[in-house]
Amino acid sequence: MSRDELLASLARLRQARVGQLRAPHKPLLLLWLFGQFAATGSSAASYEQAEEPVSRLINDFGPPVAAPAAARQRAAMPFVHLERELWDVRDAHGKEIRPDVPERRAWLLEKRAVGRLRPAVEGLLADAGTLAAAARLLLDEHFTPILADLICAEVGLDLASLDLADSAAAVPGGQRRERRRGFAEEVLRAYAYQCSMCGFDGTLGRQPVGIEAAHVQWHSQDGPDKVSNALALCALHHALFDLGVLGISDDRRIRVSSLYVARSEAGRAIDALAGQPLLTPRPRQPAVDIIHITWHAVQVFKDQPASDVLIQA
Repeated sequence: MSRDELLASLARLRQARVGQLRAPHKPLLLLWLFGQFAATGSSAASYEQAEEPVSRLINDFGPPVAAPAAARQRAAMPFVHLERELWDVRDAHGKEIRPDVPERRAWLLEKRAVGRLRPAVEGLLADAGTLAAAARLLLDEHFTPILADLICAEVGLDLASLDLADSAAAVPGGQRRERRRGFAEEVLRAYAYQCSMCGFDGTLGRQPVGIEAAHVQWHSQDGPDKVSNALALCALHHALFDLGVLGISDDRRIRVSSLYVARSEAGRAIDALAGQPLLTPRPRQPAVDIIHITWHAVQVFKDQPASDVLIQA
């Protein structure tokens, strides 16, 4: 396997969906394995070791799941179904575990399943540039820039080092979809450089600070670079919006996840946003399109749990 073949394999991970829910299970398992490899020089991990940290990643950065029991074992699916050209899984006796076995924690624990990236993959990832390009590809294809920072912190990858990677190498054939130039400035102007949720409009001299253009339907999930798919948000509310703490109702009011909990007065200020209308964009600028509001409500907002019967092969 060459570097380009590895990146091509990562770019075409199979992700069957139920109800059109995004399914970042495999990318998150891989990013966790990359972090383990960067720290120890080996990606070997038993299911018992991987279950808690990988399930937590899926719960934090993937769509919600209804049952607490399912939330605790979401790592089982990618552990079983990750492509075998990348991943080798065996039981306690060294017998290969095929991708058609049950994706159940009890079964995997009984078999004392252990997985490891293929030797050819580990050999390629030993090159820091290839590891960076592989991680950046997964982050760019499946998440937002804000979530990329948080995921890297969780798995122990140095995002600054990732950014040194050649971006052209991150997606084979140069097919990475770039953000449209001028998009962010158009969004900020449409909302008069104010957070559309709290009204924050701080500047340092003449320079706005802490105000960002946020995609409603993520760029990585084919969201267009248009004002009708964007909000101007302060850095805090942008992060909470991408994490699913904050959402938007069909009548363009702010939603706050019922799972959100805060003890301090500052933290409880988020709860006070619930039901408040979004800031209206300036004249002749479009409001957020209901199509993108619906996408965010289904795919990101952590308040309407969805079935986690996901991704077979």
